Amino acid sequence: MDHLSLNGNSSASHHSVNTPLMSQTGFTILAVIMGVFSVAGIILNVLVVVVTVKHRQLRQPLSYALVNLAICDLGCAVFGGLPTTVTSAMGYFSLGRLGCVLEGFAVALFSITSLCSVAVIAVERYIVVCCPMGAVLFQTRHAVCGVVLSWVWSFVWNTPPLFGWGSFELEGVQTSCAPNWYSRDMGNMSYIIIYFLSCFAVPFSIIMVSYSRLLWTLRQVTKLQVSEASSTNRMEVQVARMVVVMVLAFLVTWLPYAAMALAVILDSELYVDPIIATIPVFLAKSSTVYNPIIYIFMNRQFRDYAVPTVLCGWNPWISEQQVSEAETTVYSLNKSQKASTKEVMKE
Repeated sequence: MDHLSLNGNSSASHHSVNTPLMSQTGFTILAVIMGVFSVAGIILNVLVVVVTVKHRQLRQPLSYALVNLAICDLGCAVFGGLPTTVTSAMGYFSLGRLGCVLEGFAVALFSITSLCSVAVIAVERYIVVCCPMGAVLFQTRHAVCGVVLSWVWSFVWNTPPLFGWGSFELEGVQTSCAPNWYSRDMGNMSYIIIYFLSCFAVPFSIIMVSYSRLLWTLRQVTKLQVSEASSTNRMEVQVARMVVVMVLAFLVTWLPYAAMALAVILDSELYVDPIIATIPVFLAKSSTVYNPIIYIFMNRQFRDYAVPTVLCGWNPWISEQQVSEAETTVYSLNKSQKASTKEVMKE
């Protein structure tokens, strides 16, 4: 059995690389969990991309960031979730040193781009909802710039380990790879600290500031009891609430992993049990499923296109409001037709 040797001081250094960290049953359970999340993430995120590309009505500025988020989640599921499913089923990391580096780089690249995309979405919602009549307008070119910046920012900070500044190592129960949070080497420590500040602290701060302002504005709108006649305001508030839920879901899935990494960086003597360390890893990788589910079920416009696409034209979740509007339209048409008939008879 060709196990991957570890470099640096990892949480698994307390164990021999030839000693299983858990039973084969435990590894099989992890494989099943990750397999379910990975397959579901791939299917749902492909659906988001295909439906958005297919229907021109969905190509709004916000959609660029949402589709980019779906692509990032898809990348994490394919290059992170599926390999982790295979290695977990085998009970050890079987892809070798090169496989560890490639997987660690791919997952880190897609994950940080995803986090930056959430920051772009939060800023977009802040501008649209909090400054609807202001001079600043969030247009398509701004959305495209935000997407490009997300990729460039992530690429710049995830490539140094490929050239010797920092490294990618096994984590948790040794079935997946990530940036080496544990090594006390000066070069690795300098990279990890800058990496954490640039790729976690900066996007997280942007998200929290925008999110706080967004919540405050929504609270004010609720107090003012926005008129039901203002369909534009209702739509913006609905989308804003969807984004708030997406941000919350992303933070819930990624904050435990970020907190664990920060704790390891700050305390060189901290020992995290490999099995405990695996929980935040799997929780973070499961985030690939939540965003498309939230997007599909909380965005009525998207749902009205996505559900019929999957169910061959049938939409069981058509809203009562749409039915009511349709009935009102039919009633109005019938009324007009009767009036026209009466006029003709009089003549």
